[in-house]
Amino acid sequence: MPSNDSPQKPMHERDPRAEVSKRPAEVEEEHEALHESDEEMFAELDSTVFKRFFYYTKPYKKGMLVALLAVAGFTIANLSIPLIIGFGIDNAIKDGDKSLLATLSILMAVVAFGYWITLYLQHILISRITLEVLYDIRADMFLQLQRLGMSFSDKTPVGGLMSRMFGDVGALQEMLESSIEVIGDFLTLGGIIAVLLYLDWQLGLLTMAVMPALILIRVLWQPIARKAFLVMRRNASIIGGYLDQNVSGVRVIQALNREEVNHGEMDGKVHNFFWSSVRAARLGGILMPTVEVMTGVALAVVIIVGGGRVLSGEMGVGVMVAFLLYVQRFFEPIRQLTMHYAMLQRAVASGHRIFELLDIPVEIADKQDAQPIGDIDGSVEFRDVTFGYDPNRPILRNVSFKANPGETVAIVGPTGSGKTSLTSLAHRFYDVQGGAVLLGGHDVRDVMQESIGSVMGMVLQEPFLFSQSVMENIRYNTQHATREDAVEACKIIGAHDFIMQLEDGYDSVLEQRGTNLSVGQRQLLSFARALVADPRILVLDEATANIDSYTEKIIQGALLKLLAGRTALVIAHRLSTIRNAHRIVVIENGELVEQGTHNELLGSNGLYARLWTTNYSSFDDIADNADEIISAPATST
Repeated sequence: MPSNDSPQKPMHERDPRAEVSKRPAEVEEEHEALHESDEEMFAELDSTVFKRFFYYTKPYKKGMLVALLAVAGFTIANLSIPLIIGFGIDNAIKDGDKSLLATLSILMAVVAFGYWITLYLQHILISRITLEVLYDIRADMFLQLQRLGMSFSDKTPVGGLMSRMFGDVGALQEMLESSIEVIGDFLTLGGIIAVLLYLDWQLGLLTMAVMPALILIRVLWQPIARKAFLVMRRNASIIGGYLDQNVSGVRVIQALNREEVNHGEMDGKVHNFFWSSVRAARLGGILMPTVEVMTGVALAVVIIVGGGRVLSGEMGVGVMVAFLLYVQRFFEPIRQLTMHYAMLQRAVASGHRIFELLDIPVEIADKQDAQPIGDIDGSVEFRDVTFGYDPNRPILRNVSFKANPGETVAIVGPTGSGKTSLTSLAHRFYDVQGGAVLLGGHDVRDVMQESIGSVMGMVLQEPFLFSQSVMENIRYNTQHATREDAVEACKIIGAHDFIMQLEDGYDSVLEQRGTNLSVGQRQLLSFARALVADPRILVLDEATANIDSYTEKIIQGALLKLLAGRTALVIAHRLSTIRNAHRIVVIENGELVEQGTHNELLGSNGLYARLWTTNYSSFDDIADNADEIISAPATST
C-alpha cells in the first residue's frame, strides 16, 4: 500500500476531477497487489492505518470528546473503589466508627452509580459513532468501485470485493468499538501505577517488576501475529472470490459435471483458511496465559512482602487489601489489551486491504476544466485511434472512420479483431493510447465522463436487468421520464403485450438478472430502456446474437424503430442484420481493412465478401425496408 504522510479526505468530500491518474504500469502493479495473498505489510502499516481510519472520526469530534470524558469518569470511579475500601478498613472498621462507615457506604453507592452511567454513556456514544464512520467508509468504497476503470472490474473477483466491503469493514468496526476501551485501559494502568507508588513506592516497584518480561514477549510476538492475521484475511477473500464464481457459473458447472472437481478445489481453499485461522488463533491465545501467570506472581509478591510489612506494623491492613485489589485491576486492563491486540491485528490487516482499494487511482478521470458534453449533432469519429489493454500490445492500430449524424454504421470482423473495444472507447470506458475519439466534434477526454451517458445509449449482447420492477428497469437511467413515456416506448418496441401478461404488469419485480424472462424479452426491455432515454447515439453490441430466429424477427422490427433517425454503431456477427446499414466498417487484427455499403463491399471481393459468402449467404428479408425507416425522423418519447 502506498505510504501517505497525511490521511486523505473521505472520498465523498473530494473533487473527482482533482484525482491524478497514475501511469498504466503503476495501475497494473496496484491491481496485482490486490491478489497477492502472501504479501507482508510494511513496517509503518500500524500507524498509517490508524491515522487514516481515525481521520474518518473527525466529523464526530464532539461525540468522541464526550465519550472520552465518560471514559475518564469511568476510570476515576474504578480507581476510587479500592481506595475507599482500604480507607474504610483502616479508619472506620478498625476504629469502630459507624458514622464514617455509613458515609463511606453512601460514597461507594455514588461511585458505583457514576461507574454505571459513565460506562453506559461511552458504550452508547461509541456504538453510534462507529456506525456513522462505517457508513462513511462503505460509501467511499462503493463510490470508488463505481469510479474505477473497466480494467479493474475485469480483473477483480466480486467475492474478494464483497469480502473487503463487509468482512474487512466489520473488523474495523470491532477496532473502533474497542478503541474507547483501549484508551480506558491505558488510563486505568497509568492511574493504578500512580496510586500504587503513592501508597507504597517500594512495594509498587516490586510488583511491577514482572512487566519487562511481558513487554519482551509482546515485542517478539507482534510481527509474527501481524503476518498471521493478514494471511487469514486474504485466505478469506480467496474463498469469497471462488464462491462467487461457482454461484454465478453454476449452470456451466453442472453442465460440465465439475461439481466434484470444484468441491475439491473449494475444500483446499477452505483448508488453507482453516489452518491460517488456527495459526492466528493460537498466536492470539499465547499472551492470555502469560498475563495470568504474571498476575499470580504479582499477587504472590504482594501477599508475601506486603503481609510481612503488615505483621511488622509498617503497613496497614487496609493498604494491603487496596494493594491486592489494585494488582488485580492492574492486570485486568493488560488482559483486555491482550485480547484487543489480537483484534487490532485483524483490524490493521483489514484496514490495509480497505485503504489499498481506496488508494487505487481512477484511471479515467475528468480534466480540471472538463465541461458537460451538452447538445451535440450525434456524429462519432475515430481519428487515428491506437489502443491496447496492455499499452505495449495494441489491439487497435490507427483506426479512422466517422459516423455522420443519423447514420447507421456497422462494425464487423473476425472474433478478437477489436470491435467491442471501439465501442468501449466511444463511451470512454478506456482511454486511447494514440489518436482521439470525438462525439459531436468533442474529444471524449475533454468532457465530463458522466455526461457521455446523456447522449449515448448502449444495448449489449447480454441484457442486464436489475432485481427491481419492470418499470424501474425501463426508467433506470431516466428517472425524469413519466410512466406514460415508458409504456409508450414499450409499445413502440413491441414489449407491451408480454409485460401486461406478467402478474403485476409493469410493477412486476424481476428475479436476479431478469431470469424470469426469456432472453428475447430481456433484450426488448433493454431496447425500451434505450428508447426512453432518447439518446443521440446508440451502440448495439451483438444485440441479437443469443436469440432464436423467431425472436430475432420481433427484435429486428424493434431495432429498426429504435435506430430511426439516430446515429448508431452496430456490432454484429450475423451480417444479415446489418445488410442495410449506411456504411459497414470491416476490422481485422485491429486495423480497418475496408468500408462501404453492403453491395460495394460484396463487389470488392475483400474480407467482408468472404465472410458473407462463407457463412451468411442466407438472410432474413425483414430488413428489406430498413433504408426508408433508418432515414425517418427520430422517434421521441
